[in-house]
Amino acid sequence: MNTPLTILVAQQELGDALLLQRAFNTAKVSTPVHFARDGQEVLDYLEGKPPFQNPIIHPLPALLILDLNLPRVDGYQVLRWLRLNPGLHDMIVVVFGSSQDAKDVRRAYSLGANSYIVKPKEPQQLVKIVKQLQEYWLGINPSQEQPQQALTVVPD
Repeated sequence: MNTPLTILVAQQELGDALLLQRAFNTAKVSTPVHFARDGQEVLDYLEGKPPFQNPIIHPLPALLILDLNLPRVDGYQVLRWLRLNPGLHDMIVVVFGSSQDAKDVRRAYSLGANSYIVKPKEPQQLVKIVKQLQEYWLGINPSQEQPQQALTVVPD
């Protein structure tokens, strides 16, 4: 069964989440976008735990946009967990961080991030980035078939 492509955005800051939602709307992104407020919520979503157990309403995303500074489980831990999970290790992860520090960028890539984007200051720049994310990661970039469900959970 083919499910529609979905985007999951992990973003703690309500203001940043609202700006991203507005950017998705302005960019006319037709792909369903779901939001998670912290790293544990991301893991629960990906594992299909309540309240995310219905795969029709909460399908596995083709793209995860991940803030690294998440409460409960930080973005680095989410990346590590994803890359160790056989059912999800190929998921496309774009880190959307505030840090420009080369050490943070290297760490994200070493844990398996597919891309690292520094959050822009201008809303118009954010719209442009959102369009590019959809065009590249969900459009022209060939990827493996989207996983239908998490198969294995690997603890830290």
